[in-house]
Amino acid sequence: MKNEQLPTVADLATIRTRIYNVRGKNVMIDKDLAVLYGVETKRINEQVRRNKERFPEDFMFQLTKEECSRSQIATLNIKQGENIKYMPYAFIELGVAMLSSVLRSPIAIQVNINIMRAFVEMRERIVNLSENTLQIENLRLELQNQKAYIEEILHDQNDCNELMQAQLDALTDSMTELSVKVNS
Repeated sequence: MKNEQLPTVADLATIRTRIYNVRGKNVMIDKDLAVLYGVETKRINEQVRRNKERFPEDFMFQLTKEECSRSQIATLNIKQGENIKYMPYAFIELGVAMLSSVLRSPIAIQVNINIMRAFVEMRERIVNLSENTLQIENLRLELQNQKAYIEEILHDQNDCNELMQAQLDALTDSMTELSVKVNS
């Protein structure tokens, strides 16, 4: 038996760059998965066709030409005759996990482990972002309440200042009248 060396398994940072958001779902494209697994794209698609029952619509879907051309997924070429023959497949996390049951190489196992970790990490980031958004909203509401309270205090202080000014004016008038009486 030859001493074959396995290809290097992609790290989480590399995998994260291959996860796209299409139709509101985080997906990986068949072409990118093939690169990560070290196989040809047609091998992945063959396995999917042979195991259709393992890949329902909520595990994967085929991209439309519009999705390919307007998204961050650069899969189509503009030159005539160079467009891909078939639109790529997008695998949702469950579909990627299912690939590990039909692609049985040691590299496929390691790649799938890292892909699952990348998806989990992304979910955790989304949860943290949601928590941060909630905290920011709570701070915004608290700040708004503080602003209203300060405005109320300033309004009350203004009322007090007006009352005090009226009293000072009355006192000044009284002193003026008293001064006139004393001098007369």
